[in-house]
Amino acid sequence: MAAALMGDAGVTFLALLLGFWLRFRSPLAPYGTPDESVTLANYAPHFVLGLALLLGCFAYSGIYRSAALLHFHETAKCIVRGVALWLLIFLALAFFCHLQPEISRLFLVFTASFSLTGLLTWRASFHRLLSAESIAAHFRQRVVFIGWTPEAGRLARLVWQDRTDPYEIVGYVDFQPDNAQVGPSANVPYLGDFDELAEIVRAEKVDIALLTDVNASDHLILRLATLCETELVEFKIIPSYFPILVSGLHVEMVSGTPVLGVDRLPLGCLHNRILKRVFDLAGALLGITLSLPLIAIFGLIVYAESPGPIFYRQRRLGRRGQHFDLLKIRSMRLDAEPPGEIGWTTKDDARRLRVGAFMRRWNIDELPQFWNVLRGEMSLVGPRPERPELIAEFKHDIAHYNARHLIKPGLTGLAQVNGMRGDTSLSERVRYDLHYMEHWSLLVDLRTMFLTLFQRQNAC
Repeated sequence: MAAALMGDAGVTFLALLLGFWLRFRSPLAPYGTPDESVTLANYAPHFVLGLALLLGCFAYSGIYRSAALLHFHETAKCIVRGVALWLLIFLALAFFCHLQPEISRLFLVFTASFSLTGLLTWRASFHRLLSAESIAAHFRQRVVFIGWTPEAGRLARLVWQDRTDPYEIVGYVDFQPDNAQVGPSANVPYLGDFDELAEIVRAEKVDIALLTDVNASDHLILRLATLCETELVEFKIIPSYFPILVSGLHVEMVSGTPVLGVDRLPLGCLHNRILKRVFDLAGALLGITLSLPLIAIFGLIVYAESPGPIFYRQRRLGRRGQHFDLLKIRSMRLDAEPPGEIGWTTKDDARRLRVGAFMRRWNIDELPQFWNVLRGEMSLVGPRPERPELIAEFKHDIAHYNARHLIKPGLTGLAQVNGMRGDTSLSERVRYDLHYMEHWSLLVDLRTMFLTLFQRQNAC
């Protein structure tokens, strides 16, 4: 941890020096409003402030947690967030506090660029060093399972598959010794029964006791919590009552009582919903503007092949069960779906118009849905909306299907860009949709939209 902090400080200081040189001593110095009185000595306080502020932003983002040392992906995200936050705070200080000498905005931008590049490079090298097994072993926390469940087995497999994981599974202890022969893999040995836990914890140098069997009696759980407190071992629980959206689990206080629940999903935060809505409005306005010629051309082709309405409206279910009319360019005959008969299109569907196959393959029939996005009924990216009549069946037959309706449906989604379109597995679609809900970010939306531009519908 100390090495990481010292390395970050050194790279940041070098970035400050490079930023200063580039702004005030390089051929770029005459640009802008040059201040010839600026020297390295009178800029030194800004260096100290900038260094302390950036390290503080990193600490706030959680980069110095021991569990983060072996995960470069998490470290990189913390660096990007920390540098962005540092730049915003320093720019605000320069604008509102009138520090002397005046802080150059170009100096801050140069420093932020050098810091981001330098820190990512340094941390990538540091991570490669820490990933060596002889070193990584010293950073792993030793975990013992209390009880055994399928969730424990899944966690054990994930830990063993990823040797950069900051945990090491020591074994498991069972409340009932007769269950010792049931289930665990060879990598998770049986260490003894619950009455021997104190000796096991000391002998195996356990750092974390992880309770997997939440059906244990209150008396046994209280004994376990007390033992962990006595032996200075962390006590944790696998919340098997929550099979999905577990990244949103958090503890809140209700009248002084701790309550565990699912709430803190990314789009549960107001600022994220505002950011996504702004992105949706900008994208929908651009999409409508660019797609109007295509809509007009293919609308005329549809009318020529099958005279009648060009647009097709279909009732769909949106966020929190609200109904809305989905817009499409009609791609089938007018009599394609007789009253009372509801179903999906299939590959080589005979009901399609000749131009309909081409439009569906290239998503052209869905261009009018930018209007649904403008109206706030849909988002650019999210779970694809389905018909209420089909959902009435799916929500009972497909596990966690209705959880998709916690957010707005999308014009496209992770399931679609991963090939889950048309007559494909509903369970797989739901898995992608739930993953999106738990890991939403603006970058995920941008990447999904980019992939959609090059995604053809091969299923139907």
